[in-house]
Amino acid sequence: MHKIFILLFTCTVLHANSQVTLRNILQNKYTPLAIEKNLVAHKDYHPYPSTPNAWKEQVSDTVINHIIKAAAAELNFKFEPISAAVALTYVRTGDRSEHAAISFAKRAVLLQFILAESMENKGRFMEPILNGLWSICEESFWGVPAHIPSTGLPDVDHPVVELFSAETAALMGLADYFVGDKLDKINPLLRKRIYSETNRRVFEPMLHSSAGYGWMSKTKPVNNWNPWIMSNWIMSTLLLEKEPSKRALMIHQSMIGLDSYINSLGDEGGCDEGPSYWFAAGASTYDCLEMLGGATKGLVNIYEEPLIKKMGAYIYKTHIGGKYFVDFSDADPQVVADGLLIYRFGKAIQDTNMIQMGNWAYHTYNYEHYTFKANRENFYKPRFVQNLLTIKELPVYNNIYIQPKDIWVSDVQVMTARSSNGLYLATHAGHNAESHNHNDVGDFIVYANNEPVIIDAGRGNYTARTFSSHRYELWFTQSEHHNLPMVNGKGQLAGRNYEAHEVNYTTNENESSLSMNIANAYDTLAGIKSWNRKVTMNKQKNQIVISDLAAFENKNNLVEQVFMTICKIDTTQKGLIVLSTPGKQVLQLQYNPKNTQLSISNPSTEGVEYSSFKTKWNNQPISRIVLTQQKVGQKGNWQYIINKK
Repeated sequence: MHKIFILLFTCTVLHANSQVTLRNILQNKYTPLAIEKNLVAHKDYHPYPSTPNAWKEQVSDTVINHIIKAAAAELNFKFEPISAAVALTYVRTGDRSEHAAISFAKRAVLLQFILAESMENKGRFMEPILNGLWSICEESFWGVPAHIPSTGLPDVDHPVVELFSAETAALMGLADYFVGDKLDKINPLLRKRIYSETNRRVFEPMLHSSAGYGWMSKTKPVNNWNPWIMSNWIMSTLLLEKEPSKRALMIHQSMIGLDSYINSLGDEGGCDEGPSYWFAAGASTYDCLEMLGGATKGLVNIYEEPLIKKMGAYIYKTHIGGKYFVDFSDADPQVVADGLLIYRFGKAIQDTNMIQMGNWAYHTYNYEHYTFKANRENFYKPRFVQNLLTIKELPVYNNIYIQPKDIWVSDVQVMTARSSNGLYLATHAGHNAESHNHNDVGDFIVYANNEPVIIDAGRGNYTARTFSSHRYELWFTQSEHHNLPMVNGKGQLAGRNYEAHEVNYTTNENESSLSMNIANAYDTLAGIKSWNRKVTMNKQKNQIVISDLAAFENKNNLVEQVFMTICKIDTTQKGLIVLSTPGKQVLQLQYNPKNTQLSISNPSTEGVEYSSFKTKWNNQPISRIVLTQQKVGQKGNWQYIINKK
């Protein structure tokens, strides 16, 4: 009897996506005239409740009381000015935190006051709201100095629109919507100034100068900045702009802008910035579509587009378990997923698994309190209020959320696989010019029952070096600190040409694997002719196998294989590394000990750039295991087998 192998999926890809595909879905489907005809007038636009009774109809007393209580606790908050010295801290020291601590807190607390006043309607939050609005309007720049790095101080004659100036514009719109009438009773010049400052800083630059912004490019790929800013431009336009033609023009221009992000995606809707950035990218795209649909009486609706469906599904395709997500590039390993947003997005694209993930995330992480706590980095204004209105919609929690076992996201060349005994594997090919790139072509991570074992360390705190020519001096961006080989002392280099070739994904009843030639990702001085890496989840044996087959220019080579972990390490048995998690998961990493030296070190977690690693991995120290072989000939092959005890 012949043995039958069922091939479920095989795909060969030469290059990860990094091109612009001129789909122009929104602008091709909706003309400026159609938008102007169907756009709800400012006076008729009432997307949110704005009186205590209206709030009670849509939001539970528990949530309302929580928001009011949290705002009341901030009544003594001082809206501090941002001095020139604070603004210059970034260009002088590279530290972003001092400015952020003042700027972000002002905006987060102000939003709390605005919502609490709308819900309570007793006037006790109006004086703080007045002070908060005036303080922000008095700022010379609504963004952060890191986004104007050449000067540190803003040129007030040439306003720059970036993430946080756009966020602030949306906040101004929410203030006008929820407490505008009360501001008029204090002084009618307040609302006039809100519009004037928003128009000068955001509306006019977006209409007349946005072509100069890289995140609005029509010819080069753009990242999360685009949909994040578009969502705030849409919200501020809908809530503040009264003039019909300008209102319609800005909405249509925002749709053209959003097309730039959609055009930047590959056909699978993968986010090359990683899942934690998806909440600013794919999720912000949904924020835009949600508001556009509501403001045009349902006219704008592209949820049936396969690309939009795949863009949404990416978030559960890259979910490992609990708070852990696949964290290649600058993505964070742990994210408390916004269940309310995921639920709504899932409903819009009719994706049952996404709906279930949203419901799971909300109930698992007690979102009723988590989402609306008094944090100091309260981003994503367009979804914040909508989240409040979603809680009552959620179905009874049934604890059903099925995570897919085998995933291949071809445009970002990411593979994930699960075994029946709790092993999880993720690996990727790609190139070294991805957004928020790390030099990590061929990297892989391993989890056991949702606990990290072999890790991608992630990113440190953002500073001036992070996005400068010195980026790859930071250890966490280097291939030398990923689960990759170093050859003759050389690692991978940054740039679009440093990429994987001969990429092939296969899944069947026996295994899921990704094979690739990663030689071209390396410095030519490494002397690599070819390096064929195959990363496999063996479904029959419930084990992970890393197979490397290499050829070199010269006869005498130094090869160092790196493994990053936060586990307790036991190397007492030759050829075996035993890795133990805090949750008592035990994995064995087998290797050929012949002519192999083993060393362990700990990358720095000191200083402003690295201090976040202490909490990013639950206060577990990061260890770097290196297996070194000297005098490797012109050919070499290695195999590493990972088993769960």
